[in-house]
Amino acid sequence: MDILANLALGFDIALSPYTFLLAVIGCFLGTIIGALPGLGPSNGVAILIPITFTLGLDAVAALVLLTSVYYGAMYGGRISSILLNIPGDEPAMMTTLDGFPMAKNGRAGDALVISGVASFVGALLATLGLMLLAPLLARVAYLFGPAEYFALYLLAFSTLGGIASSNQAKAALASCAGLGIAMIGLDNTTGMPRFTGGNMHLMDGVDFLVAIVGLFAVSEVFVFIESHGKNSAVGIKLGKVTIPYREIWSTRWTMLRSSVVGFIAGVLPGAGASLGSFLTYMMEKSIAGNKGGFGTGVAKGVAAPEAGNNAAAGGALVPMLTLGVPGSGTTAVLLAVLMTLNITPGPTLFADRPDVVWGLIASLLIANFVLLAMNVPMVKVFVRILSVPPALLLPGVTMISFVGIYSLSGSYFDLVLMIAFGVMGYVFRKLDIPTVPVILGILLGNQMEDNLRRAMVLSDGDWTFLFSSAIANGLWIAAVLGFVAPLFLRRFLKKPELSED
Repeated sequence: MDILANLALGFDIALSPYTFLLAVIGCFLGTIIGALPGLGPSNGVAILIPITFTLGLDAVAALVLLTSVYYGAMYGGRISSILLNIPGDEPAMMTTLDGFPMAKNGRAGDALVISGVASFVGALLATLGLMLLAPLLARVAYLFGPAEYFALYLLAFSTLGGIASSNQAKAALASCAGLGIAMIGLDNTTGMPRFTGGNMHLMDGVDFLVAIVGLFAVSEVFVFIESHGKNSAVGIKLGKVTIPYREIWSTRWTMLRSSVVGFIAGVLPGAGASLGSFLTYMMEKSIAGNKGGFGTGVAKGVAAPEAGNNAAAGGALVPMLTLGVPGSGTTAVLLAVLMTLNITPGPTLFADRPDVVWGLIASLLIANFVLLAMNVPMVKVFVRILSVPPALLLPGVTMISFVGIYSLSGSYFDLVLMIAFGVMGYVFRKLDIPTVPVILGILLGNQMEDNLRRAMVLSDGDWTFLFSSAIANGLWIAAVLGFVAPLFLRRFLKKPELSED
């Protein structure tokens, strides 16, 4: 009954004209961002963060807008995957394996409709899972003390590093870089400046919004100029769009299975939508066997990864809201937004700010139906976005980033720092060093340090206190396995190669 009462409160907020309009705008913008090759949900949300603060949106409104962009970008990523054979973002990579062959066979419209319905099923079931699971996990989180939270943060770094990069050393380097940046500023305990170089602008530390926009949005401009400008035209023309009811019905169990597996992958801190799409595609391929025709353009090969990655996107919100630990790169960006709004995610969030949590859940339920309505009848509108010339797109992204950040602080130093992070992000990506662990380090570094200090104070300096409970020990074991396991799994699991056509 509590869930129904809270959900009623959420819908009362979500169905207000203002909040509903923000959800629709977020869905539309998110689909456009997702359809553009290389941008993806993380970059899309990062680009729009300054706008939310410039407009003076409150916590509920800002979160509804940005999560709608998040969900919309997950939907939109399939468009360029199917028509261009270029994933809109990393989770949409698996969609190219059967989506592009379907388009080459003259069934681009069918592929887009089936993938849109699968995205709807995955996202809807994930939102329902968020509604049911998050309150239960929040109750468990009350058992966490400093030792448990320190181990949890370590688990987030370990698993996110293992998934974000094929090289564990590079992932660890990125995490250490983020933790090092988080230490810049005044020490929380002693008040002494650390690593500021005498610069007064760094006394308050590095603003993670500046780091996020630089590492994601500005670096994306550099990468897009270098590699994606030539791919801005539609590769396969979209013909008449019809709804293949029979094929949609034939993939119903594929969508359901993939949604469950994808949601579980999303709940795991650091796993995210990329793992969800990979696991679900490989699962359905193994179920179908050699006669399934996967890789040649079959409906199940499109439905599985789309249901999986959209379900994982919703699942990633669970640890962010209940534990304050992001489940993916995009939820790390959303976590930064909440912290900027002086809202602390965790078990008390459900009791202290039910309007934020349940308004968000209700808005996501509504956004899923809005996205289904947009991505099936209006798919031709979004396809045209792919032909936007980079000469128009890139200045727009750059302008939004600079004006937005300057409007927040009015400091030229933040603009210089944002450019520096953009260069850093570009260099890291050229060296195949993941940037998400850097963001995670900046976001969680101070909290991780604070919990370590509290644990040492409570234990009078006894480091074995970090292993004093079953929960802490379980998290330590999971952290070690999460970091080491990918080293062995990659020897047995090899991603299928993308089509070169």
